[in-house]
Amino acid sequence: MTSSNPNSPFLRDETRFPFFDEDELDIADYLRDEGEEPAAPTHKQSFAALTIGAVGVVYGDIGTSPLYAFREALRPVAGNGSVTPSEVLGLLSLLIWTLILIVTLKYVFFLLRVDNRGEGGILALYTIVRLAIGRRSIPVLTLAVIGAALFFGDAIITPAISVLSAVEGAGLVMPALEEWVVPTTLGILIGLFAVQRRGTKTIARAFGPITVLWFSVLAGLGLWHILQAPAVLAAFNPVWAVAFLIEHKLIAFAVLGAVFLAVTGAEALYADLGHFGRRPIMAAWFILVFPALVMNYLGQGALVLTDPTALSNPLFAMVPPVVLPWLVMLATAATVIAAQAVISGAFSMGRAAIQLGLLPRMLIRHTAADQSGQIYIGTINWALLAGVIWLVLAFRSSESLAHAYGIAVTGTMIVTSVLACLYLFRSGLLPLPLALVMVVPIAAIETVFLMSNLTKIVDGGFVPVIIALVLGITMWAWWRGTQSILTKSHRQLVPVDSFVRSMANSSVHVIPGTAFFLIPDPDVVPSALLHNLKHNRVLHDQTVILTIETLRVPLADPTERASFEVLWAHFARLTLRFGFMETPNVSRAMGTARRAGLKFDVMRTTFFLGRRRPVVTGPFGWQRVLDKLYALLYRFSADPSDFYHLPRDRVVELGERVAM
Repeated sequence: MTSSNPNSPFLRDETRFPFFDEDELDIADYLRDEGEEPAAPTHKQSFAALTIGAVGVVYGDIGTSPLYAFREALRPVAGNGSVTPSEVLGLLSLLIWTLILIVTLKYVFFLLRVDNRGEGGILALYTIVRLAIGRRSIPVLTLAVIGAALFFGDAIITPAISVLSAVEGAGLVMPALEEWVVPTTLGILIGLFAVQRRGTKTIARAFGPITVLWFSVLAGLGLWHILQAPAVLAAFNPVWAVAFLIEHKLIAFAVLGAVFLAVTGAEALYADLGHFGRRPIMAAWFILVFPALVMNYLGQGALVLTDPTALSNPLFAMVPPVVLPWLVMLATAATVIAAQAVISGAFSMGRAAIQLGLLPRMLIRHTAADQSGQIYIGTINWALLAGVIWLVLAFRSSESLAHAYGIAVTGTMIVTSVLACLYLFRSGLLPLPLALVMVVPIAAIETVFLMSNLTKIVDGGFVPVIIALVLGITMWAWWRGTQSILTKSHRQLVPVDSFVRSMANSSVHVIPGTAFFLIPDPDVVPSALLHNLKHNRVLHDQTVILTIETLRVPLADPTERASFEVLWAHFARLTLRFGFMETPNVSRAMGTARRAGLKFDVMRTTFFLGRRRPVVTGPFGWQRVLDKLYALLYRFSADPSDFYHLPRDRVVELGERVAM
């Protein structure tokens, strides 16, 4: 729609440069290009480079499982300090077939093909399920909240157990240093979180080669010991796994809880899909990661068969004493990389949750100009560090912390399976019976693993449950409060069309300049605009109703970034669209808005924000508790001018109190 008034300010191009502070680098970049939004750099990487990168980032977590998975699985069996060959083969068979069924079949063969425009992860899966259903579903939203909460719980536990397990290896080199395991672990973790704000670009270059070396060493050590006891190759026969479970009914649950540690980190396969693509991730798994893990577990089993004294720490016992210090250093590097991967994943998950309205606004900073996925969220970073430090001080060993590790991972995997089944059915890809046939067997195995991990609730398994419960309630309170505020505010607002018609004959004073009024609903008049008219009795020559729309796709198409519509001589509507994996940057998007038809004088532009302060007034009950929590979270929500990257010296805020 265009205005028929030839004097409409929206038809005059008065753009001049620039009105932002010198340190507003994003807007300065596009202003230097005369309003053109800079295109993201494109770097064509070879397939080999992408595959090596996938080894370092995607498989960093699962690659450290040999440090503790087989060791912890042995503990319930070796009550008298020894194990039988059938028990070793049974445990190895369980480990191998868990890797085949959970990782290979579910994630590599199936979930890597279920993407949202190339992006993966539980929130991306929730988005495509919602699209398949065609409407918002509270049960599906609840599943997404549970899955995201469990993921954050895993993100707190993984750095603690990974670094602890590696540093404990130093005790094998110098037993006198055992009392320094906890301080050393804390030092490494604090240093790791402290450098997050500088970005992961530099250290990411070393992720691939170091992790490739780590997997190569795992494979080499495994092959060496397999040659000394080739009988362990019989573990590929699943009969040994079934026979072990039948024979050891009393301790089967405890053993399965430890076996599941071998696949922790498998969610990274799906979450990091957009970074590397399906083919490099699959190639990395089949060419290096899966063979290396299997060979190392078989090698640890062969060592235990030939030397029962290696039960306490079979991985580090695989090398001669003279080589042990080098293996410890390499293991420490690998675990730091694994911790880095899950921290970066927490940042990405946090941004997606913010865009989907599950968490309050937080300041998001991009740490690399050529990688949109490399971001830093200070609030999440320091919250994770606080949780990690608490876990290390509370449990003090990887053996104790292993009891708390499996519940969050298994819970996330079950939620993923349920959402995948819903997607197959509701999208029409498969009828419900076939969808159930595909998903239920894997979900049943994961449920058994979850039940086995639930037996460790008293020993520490309550930790991820409490973490997920707190985070889940927090996300639900924020989503519920936001919806409530929007609903009540919408009832009090005036439709844009009727307001524009009423202003045609108004005697309100018109002043020069452009005013942007931000509002989530483009069909109603922003409260800030009404307050400005009521108290200041003025209307800007160009009044633009600005809506920031979060799409159900990870990245918005540049051609769909902005749409502009003239409503009347002094009124227009501008919509800026961002994907749920993007950080909304209004300043940078103004270049696209200008190409869409918006003409404005940047020297006479003001952004008006309406700030609603929630006031809890309802009766006492669980709803009031959620409202109180929402009101508390609202106080810590990031300033919208910073969140949307608005120019600091061009923002005016008008507030109001909203009863809940």
